[in-house]
Formats: sequence, C-alpha cells, structure tokens
Amino acid sequence: MTIMDAVKARHSVRSYKAVPIGQEIIAKLQGEINACNKESGLHIQLVTQEPRAFDGFMAHYGKFSGVQNYIALVGRKSSDLEEKIGYYGERVALLAQNLGLNTCWVAMTMSKGVVKKNCTIGSGEKLVAVLSLGYGESQGFAHKSKPMDDLCTVQGKMPQWFRNGMEAALLAPTAMNQQKFKFTFDGSNVDAISLGGFCSKIDLGIVKYHFEIGAGKENFTWK
Repeated sequence: MTIMDAVKARHSVRSYKAVPIGQEIIAKLQGEINACNKESGLHIQLVTQEPRAFDGFMAHYGKFSGVQNYIALVGRKSSDLEEKIGYYGERVALLAQNLGLNTCWVAMTMSKGVVKKNCTIGSGEKLVAVLSLGYGESQGFAHKSKPMDDLCTVQGKMPQWFRNGMEAALLAPTAMNQQKFKFTFDGSNVDAISLGGFCSKIDLGIVKYHFEIGAGKENFTWK
C-alpha cells in the first residue's frame, strides 16, 4: 500500500476489536513517532493496552468502544502547536493505516485526565488531542465533501499537481467534517489558511500534509 492508497483507505473508526497490536508493528509506529518528534520538536507518545481513557461517559457519548491503544499528541505551547500536531499526527495515522490499523482523531470525547496519567507532559507542554488506535470492527466510511472549487482559488489554469493535491486534501479528516480551510495558488506559491471553527488549526495541519502527498512537495513551495 502506498501513502496515497492509505489516504484513500483511511476513515475514522470508533469501535475496535480486542486484538493486541504485535510488537513488530508497535516498533514501526514508535520509529515513525520518534522521527516525527525529532523533526518537529513535538512530544508524541504511543500508549498501548490502556482501556481507561476511553471507558468514561465522554467516550461512550462519542460512540467509542473497545479502545485499548492510543497516540497522545503532545507538544510545547506555541502559536503553531495545533497545526504541527495535525500535520505530524496525520503522518503517524497514515502509517498506522499502512500497517493494517485504524485510527480516529479525538479532541474531546476521551478522559484527558487518564491520558495525562499515562504519558509524560513536560513543563510548558500541552496535550492537544489523541488518535485512537487498533484493529477496527469496520474500516469506517467515507465522509461527504464540499466541492473542490469552494475550497481553493487559483490564478489562471489549475495545474494538475495542484488538482491532485486538492483531491488528497478533500479526503482529509476534519472536526465534524467542517472542512473550514482554503487553498490559494498565485502562480508561484501555495497558501493554506484556516477559516476558524472548532479544531480548525489542527485540521489545517492535517489537510496541508494531505495536500503535500497528492501534489508532491517537489512541485511547489508554501507561501
């Protein structure tokens, strides 16, 4: 499975089977997490065989079941923390998909206190969100998407690489499927902005990573 295959196959999954994740897969996930942390300065952490974070009222309200593993998305407080969490968190989520696992982005419907007890949050750091992780009861379902033209503006004819990037961005998960982002191409650089809303800065990081996958980083520069 290629990274683009993972983009197309990955959907949010909230119900998981009671199947442990093998040590070989855990090692691959941890290796990617280590690489992301080194590159970004984040403090992403993998937590396995820990059911309590998704065993409270909020998790049941969010229709989660069987969650035994998750990825705690932690980083030092800064103006771009949420965007970085989205970008690198989705990078880990897509690797998990390639490894046969399923995930779901979670910002509210879990017990944050329990998560904090099971990971390390240093001085000046913040737990932003988590990714539930495991073998899904299903592979999830595709979300509805806004038309591409509503989410981007291009001067002149749209290059094929930009269209490919937008097609990948349209497949990105966003909070409550709000897709509150806008891409622009002025003929030389690409810009992507958040249009506001719940978790929209995290969403911006996610969609920018998807765009890079589809467009190819060699074809453009960010504004």
